[in-house]
Amino acid sequence: MKNKKFFILICLIFLFSFTPILNAQEDESSEKELKWSGYFQTDNRLLLENGNKFSWKEYRLDLKAEVKPLEKVHFYSELWVRSLGFSNVQSSIDLVDRNKISPWDLVIKEAYVDLLGVVSDNIDIRIGKQRVAWGTGDKLNPTDNLNPNDLEDIWDFGRHLGSDGIKISFYPGDFTIVLVYFPQFTPSILPLGDLAAALSPSGDLPDGIIVGNLSDKIILPENNIKEGSITGIKVSKSILDFDLSLSYVHTRDSLPLLNKSVLTPTAIPGTVDIYSELIFPELNIVGADLAGALGQIGVWAEVAVTFPEEIMMISDLTSLGMGMFDSIALDNKPYVKYVIGADYTFKNGIYLNFQYLHGFVHERGAENLEDYFMFGMEWELMDKKIKIMPLTGGIEIKDFKDLKNNYAFIYSPSITFKPIDNIEISLGIRLLDGKDSTVFGKVKDLDEVFFGLKFNF
Repeated sequence: MKNKKFFILICLIFLFSFTPILNAQEDESSEKELKWSGYFQTDNRLLLENGNKFSWKEYRLDLKAEVKPLEKVHFYSELWVRSLGFSNVQSSIDLVDRNKISPWDLVIKEAYVDLLGVVSDNIDIRIGKQRVAWGTGDKLNPTDNLNPNDLEDIWDFGRHLGSDGIKISFYPGDFTIVLVYFPQFTPSILPLGDLAAALSPSGDLPDGIIVGNLSDKIILPENNIKEGSITGIKVSKSILDFDLSLSYVHTRDSLPLLNKSVLTPTAIPGTVDIYSELIFPELNIVGADLAGALGQIGVWAEVAVTFPEEIMMISDLTSLGMGMFDSIALDNKPYVKYVIGADYTFKNGIYLNFQYLHGFVHERGAENLEDYFMFGMEWELMDKKIKIMPLTGGIEIKDFKDLKNNYAFIYSPSITFKPIDNIEISLGIRLLDGKDSTVFGKVKDLDEVFFGLKFNF
């Protein structure tokens, strides 16, 4: 892994070094010049409790490269070079390991080539690692199911990994038809550190049973066309002031599902070791979305109907003298996720945004979908040098029938200062509360202050 990171960095330096030469070999057209852009961003977070320790540290360099060497050929790439996390030195021998002293990470977000009208004037082809974002919601998109989720930072809603494959776009008349094919399955990245508790399933053992060692095995689908490939089709059209689309995706749930558990007694009375197996169920998802305006109010909506395969859960208690049991971990009944939202900007510059979401990214099965009310308010002052966000957050409701025991909320006001056009300095706070049965209630003890800087170039 270290060698691979080093090799990629050498290639990047090589590419930077030869950019002037490459440009000199082209004609005077600016389209044929290799263009660089990106940003440098810091993200620091400090817990308000638990000793006021730092909960997150990320220094990210985002590099985007783009060039159009020919009229019908376009190349794009995006790379993250990050210092992520804290020193993980546990013994003196670790002091010779640079990655444990100062952890870093390198991620190729996207790298693809566009062939524009090469086969036909109304057909574009994209080949390579790419992010295919579907849906009209603001970062929360039930129909966005082609790329695996990147849940490393659960507060960065809507983040996905890029996927290797091909996208073909047709433009017959007023319609746009998009076909997507990713030959290999890739699982999602789960939350980092203490944030993992938010998406951890709740499980209860019988009274008197104490858990010893926990172990598990992730069973990936076979790396072949039948088991691992992901396909999608989307048809879009504009009607009046609205953009409409219908979509279909055949994929797998990118988050694992528990389908086998083995309990084994230990030498300590009342204590058991638990071994689990997790798989990725097949899903067929039909989606629809729209976006437009009603007067001066922007509106959007999307809905996704998921048809899952049935997955049985096997509980092996034979070592405890109780035999084996099975139950349904995921039934094959369709379930529906949807989002509805609107935004509006007042004449004084105040911007309001509201969304209602039914079904968060990790939730599956009609009986397990919760409701989320997300809201945001922004006010730009002093010729947009200061942006105040006094009302940003969300409310989670797990069960309206028992509201007092099934709620959570997020409140995250912040302020951003732009001393010059390319620099933003941000400071904010994230407050959480709720019941342990909810997603965000599980991390209610992680209230934090966050601050950072972003420089765009």
